[in-house]
Amino acid sequence: MKFLCAADYLTESQSRGFDLDGLKLLAIRREGQVFVYRNRCPHRGVPLEWQPDQFLDTSASLIQCATHGALFLIESGECVSGPCAGQSLSAIACREDPSGIWISLT
Repeated sequence: MKFLCAADYLTESQSRGFDLDGLKLLAIRREGQVFVYRNRCPHRGVPLEWQPDQFLDTSASLIQCATHGALFLIESGECVSGPCAGQSLSAIACREDPSGIWISLT
């Protein structure tokens, strides 16, 4: 497991971007659970955010690609609207403990 960040760095309904050894990631906390994905749209292969740490739509209920507006479910990474409908973001296994959020890159 590789350390991603302190738990309080990712607050409820917030998204954050990370560059971990050249691997671009995004993390979101929703209803107390942390979700981590590769920061790469399955349609164009481009980063998803439109500004640093801005990965969510205006309602903060879906991940939104800034390039073409595709929308992804936070819990599964599945695209539910846009040109990559039916495809998914690449999930990264993660866990949280008192020392922070950890990811598994295996």
